[in-house]
Parts: sequence; structure tokens; C-alpha cells
Amino acid sequence: MLPLAERMRPRTLDQYIGQKHLVGKGAVLRQMIESGNLSSFILWGPPGVGKTTLAKIIARELERPFYTLSAVTSGVKEVREVIEKAKRENRLKSGLFAAQQDQRPPILFIDEIHRFSKSQQDSLLGAVEEGTITLIGATTENPSFEVINPLLSRCQVYVLQPLGKDDLNELTDRALKEDEAISAMGIEIKERESILRYAGGDARKLLNIIELVANSGAKVIDNETVTRQLQQNPVAYDKDGELHYDIISAFIKSIRGSDPDAAIYWLARMVEAGEDPKFIARRLVISASEDIGLANPNAMLVANACFDTLQKIGWPEGRIPLAMATVYLATSQKSNSAYLAIDNALQKVKETGNLPVPLHLRNAPTSLMKELGYGEEYKYAHDYENHFVKQQYMPDELAGTRFWEAQGSPQEQRMAEWMRHLWGS
Repeated sequence: MLPLAERMRPRTLDQYIGQKHLVGKGAVLRQMIESGNLSSFILWGPPGVGKTTLAKIIARELERPFYTLSAVTSGVKEVREVIEKAKRENRLKSGLFAAQQDQRPPILFIDEIHRFSKSQQDSLLGAVEEGTITLIGATTENPSFEVINPLLSRCQVYVLQPLGKDDLNELTDRALKEDEAISAMGIEIKERESILRYAGGDARKLLNIIELVANSGAKVIDNETVTRQLQQNPVAYDKDGELHYDIISAFIKSIRGSDPDAAIYWLARMVEAGEDPKFIARRLVISASEDIGLANPNAMLVANACFDTLQKIGWPEGRIPLAMATVYLATSQKSNSAYLAIDNALQKVKETGNLPVPLHLRNAPTSLMKELGYGEEYKYAHDYENHFVKQQYMPDELAGTRFWEAQGSPQEQRMAEWMRHLWGS
């Protein structure tokens, strides 16, 4: 019998749970499907949120031929074979009496497209550009790091989010009611907190947990039952590498929590499991900016140097700079003030919209702009003592607003003191 997660895989858009920002009423992908005008795109999101399922639903709804490749097992040869097959089918359908709908290109779905090398991605460019295929890629990694720019320029990127509590509850109810095997067991769910927590926004994990507990013979599912079963079967519900995300989470949280020993342990777990070293190095760069930030700006330099060194010396020696950067970041003083500042500013931008730039800060490349007062009364800071002069830099509506607040590290306190010296407050 197929696993529960496969038995519950949605076949239509109406059965699809989550991602309302993409497939809800009036959303971009639903509009594509309803209009039949499908362009190439990449789905970026964590495991178990419906990337593969969505691609299959789109192909089914549009009645397009659907080819699928996995970047783990396929190379340039397989890509070219699919493209040639698509070309042959397109030629057969391009006859005088071919229906307009039949002339639409087939869909090529590539799972884990981030694992394709540059040459493998290059082999897709011509077919995507010429419309031989419509590409749908799926990736758990940031496409801006792993997908070449020429391919990114030809594909829109859509971000899928972990499923929310309501989505997971709906999926749980549906599995208990609609799946023939599970519904026949007469299972009652009294508590859901543990199921939702262990699932972590992943539909596949959720269904694997339900199946694991159900197959244990339990008739009542509560928090204790779920925890006990998962402790006894620590990898039974962790298929297709989802543990990868749990361990990287523990790794980053250990660095954030200033525990170098735990951080090194989780690093060793990833190294031993064959994790992509670049994936680890990127997370170190993110941690250096998000968790250490202005408390120790050198952390960013160390993390970047680690990334560069890793690419120069390769593996297995690359584990050493990874360990060095991990210990350095874990033992550094911490600050998330820059992280909070940009989030506060982004929130204010959403609230206030496009406020006008003050006239004295505007560029004045033309005589008309000068006549309108652009750049007038701007004071050039370097002409004044300490390279500073008081003037307003915010839009009028936000004058005096503070986004950055210094935290307790000596480095930031010195920065804050200098700002008080200049601005007087």
C-alpha cells in the first residue's frame, strides 16, 4: 500500500491545502491556470509544502504533457532527451488542423533544480527561451544562490510558505475522514499540539506521523502518544531528508545561544551526513549578520572568508574553516539590532507608502529640476567639523522616527554614544 502522504496527495486545485497567496481566488498561479497562459517559474519553499503536487495539478488542469526529472539523478543527457521529445511532439501538433490548445508546450518539472550544475542549467535556456517547454522548477534553496542568472531572468520565482495551523488541522481531519485505511481504524484525536509541533508546517511529516501512530495500534491520539512513538521511531517520519532542516535549525540556534560545543556537534552531524558545505557556509553568513551583527562586525568578515576558503580548498579540508567560523560566531557577543531595524523600517514603509523625498535630498541633473528646488539647501557633510551637520534626512512625515536602537554590547554602545554626541539626543 502507498504511504498515507501519497494516498492523500491532492489531484485538483480545490483539494490543494495552503499557499492561498499563490492559488487562492485571484492569486497569480490560479489566474495562470484559469487563463491557460502558463509561463516558466520556480517554486521555492521547504519540504512538504506542495511544490511537486502543485506542478502536477497545473499540468492536469491545463491538460499539458508532463515530464519530470530529478536533479539528483538526472544530467544534461536526460534534459536534452526530454527537450528533443518535446520538440518532436510540438512538430506533430503544429500541423494545419492542430487545435490551438494542443500547440501549447509541454511542462518540464525539475525537482531540486538547485542541485543542477551550471552546465546542466545552461542546457535548459534555449528550450525555455524558444517556448519548446514550460519549465517548473522546485527548490528548497534560495534560487538567487543556486540558479544561474540567465535562467532566473526567464523564470518568475514564487515562494511557498510552511503550512499554518489551520492548514494542518484541515489536512488531519481530511486524512481521518477520507483515507480508507485510516478511517477504518476508528482513531480519535484528543490533542493535536504534539502533531502540529513535530510536523513544523510540513504536510508530509504530518501525514507520516499520523500513519506511524495509527499503525502502532493506538486508538486515541494525544500529545503523550505522539511523543512516545516518535521517540521510539526517531527516523520513521523523517523521509526525504526533512531532518536536514531540524539540524540546521539546531545549529543556528546553538550559535545564537553562544554554545560553541553544541554548535560544533550539530556541524559534525551535518558533515557526517554529507550535507552540502555551501549550505552550511551560507547559514553562517546569515547568522553573522542576523545574530551577531553590530556587536562584532568582524563576524561577517570571518563568515565570508569561510565561504570563500571553502570554495578554494574543497572537501574534506573545508570542514576546518567551517569549524573555525562556527566557534568564532558562537563565542562572539550577540546583537540583532540591525535585523530589527530593517524589519521596523519595512513595516513603516508598508504603513506609510511612498513618502516623497525631501527637496534638499533630491538629485538635480537638469536645469528644470534645479528651478524646482531639487537639491537646494543641501549641506555637504564633509564641509563641516567631524564631517557632520544637522539636517533632516527623513521624509517630513517621519522626521524624528527611530528604527535602530543600540543594544548592550560595547561596540554598539560606542556607536550610540557617537550618535548622541553628533545629534545631541
